[in-house]
Amino acid sequence: MRKIRSAAVIAAGTATILGLSVMPAHAEGSRTSYIAGWRVGKTSNTWYDNNSDAVATTVTLKGCFTDSEFHSAKLTLYKSDGTSYGTKTNTCGTSSWTRPGKGTFYFKLTDFSGGSSFSAEKVEIRW
Repeated sequence: MRKIRSAAVIAAGTATILGLSVMPAHAEGSRTSYIAGWRVGKTSNTWYDNNSDAVATTVTLKGCFTDSEFHSAKLTLYKSDGTSYGTKTNTCGTSSWTRPGKGTFYFKLTDFSGGSSFSAEKVEIRW
């Protein structure tokens, strides 16, 4: 009985140490919102990234739909000075831009499939 208890304590301690070593980095900031009836060219509100961490900027879409049949949306990340950090195709999941630096950012809906308006029940932005 004592050997089993000792093995369980060692296993739990090892799992705790391993778990702590692979914890994900935490984003500097985040915001949750939604998109209702956006047309191509619409932009998000801005956020400020101090670039004080090693975490990518991500936009996660959930519950996506259009006034027709949704397949994907294209999102472009911009800095407030107009610098583009590229366009990502999002199929109602997460788009990621690797550490764009310090500054004020926003994303633009640059295209989407099906219909004339795009909506997402939940939008999570992390920076």
